[in-house]
Amino acid sequence: MKLALLLPLCAALALPATAETVIAARTLRAQSVLTPADLRLSDAETPGAYSSVDEVVGLEARVALYAGRPILSGEVGPPALIDRNQIVTLLYQQSGLEIIAEGRALGRAGLGDRLRVMNLASRHTVTGRVRADGTVIVNP
Repeated sequence: MKLALLLPLCAALALPATAETVIAARTLRAQSVLTPADLRLSDAETPGAYSSVDEVVGLEARVALYAGRPILSGEVGPPALIDRNQIVTLLYQQSGLEIIAEGRALGRAGLGDRLRVMNLASRHTVTGRVRADGTVIVNP
């Protein structure tokens, strides 16, 4: 009998779990690197949005971020190491063979991003992944 009286009391005292969402504190242009001053936390939960400011600080906006709107995972990424039309080093490695060539970047890319590059010697377009030093690794 005591248990039956305590259950409604426990249910009334239970607090709902709250989740937070990272939102832009002000409107930010694409290609802006995010700082703590650019971000705020909102009490609302938004699926697909970041929940911690620490996850977003230091990332680059891929699109314009509007004040008061949640920041979704596809809208930010690592800061670009390579800009469009920049001359980059292409590196092809397989079975002990290593080929190094120069290429022109056909877009912007950050660490680990896939990037299309035009080989300057052959004028063919290849796709590779960007390394930390700005080299583009091209593998078949």
